[in-house]
Amino acid sequence: MPKSKRYQKISLTQTKKKGLSGKQHLVDDIRSCVEKYARLYLFSVQNMRNNKLKFIRNDWKDSRFFLGKNRVIAVALGRSKEDECKENLHEVSKRLRGQCGILFTDKPRVDVLEYFEKHVDSDYARSGNVATETVTLQPGPLEQFPFNMEPYLRQLGLPTSLQKGVVTLLKEHTVCKKGNALTPEEARLLKLLCVHMAEFRVTVEAIWEKDGEFEDLGNGRLLKADSNVSNVKGKSKAIKASKVIKNMKEADEDDEEEDDEDEEEEDDDDEDME
Repeated sequence: MPKSKRYQKISLTQTKKKGLSGKQHLVDDIRSCVEKYARLYLFSVQNMRNNKLKFIRNDWKDSRFFLGKNRVIAVALGRSKEDECKENLHEVSKRLRGQCGILFTDKPRVDVLEYFEKHVDSDYARSGNVATETVTLQPGPLEQFPFNMEPYLRQLGLPTSLQKGVVTLLKEHTVCKKGNALTPEEARLLKLLCVHMAEFRVTVEAIWEKDGEFEDLGNGRLLKADSNVSNVKGKSKAIKASKVIKNMKEADEDDEEEDDEDEEEEDDDDEDME
């Protein structure tokens, strides 16, 4: 279907896109790091938070992180055995799926694994995350909230009212249930209540050594996750296709009924004229 020319988004920013030159610069950076550093670590990130990743970058200033452009990183390392820039780097490219990145460093393997195993930070959950516990509020005053927040709390689903200038919960309310996916409203309420349900964690999935040795620490977890996603997409496409066929059949049936009605009307008109 062609794009509508009626409504066009006009960007008011003066920042220009990096384009192909920016991608080529990133490819050159990665390939120079392959030559410079002794090891490459492939890692995945759970509950990505930029401010927490910034602290990790500061702790590893003598190393290089590349994160967020999986396809460009895969091109730089080599997607297959024929075009890889070093032996077995295509194994890393195959596992670049989802929120993951690569770390180039000369630090000993033990230090890297120990650091990331211990580096876990709690944070507020976002919508779509699974609740790790059931949170229930008892009726009574909610003195941690100012009076002007009462309408907003009602918008989020809390049964509240202002009583003598104090926000008061009128009845028992379950904010979320353990095991259920959080809605945007539930996630905002948990943040207002200062309840952490997410963990920012960096997991080392694979290690590549400069001599060509490759080890998959995640036992192919990223590859399996990718195959699961493709299966789900395949099912959804099949469902969509069946819906389209069903809608087309229904439309054809409606057209046939309309044609029959038109023919009956024409016959009636002919009889009247006679």
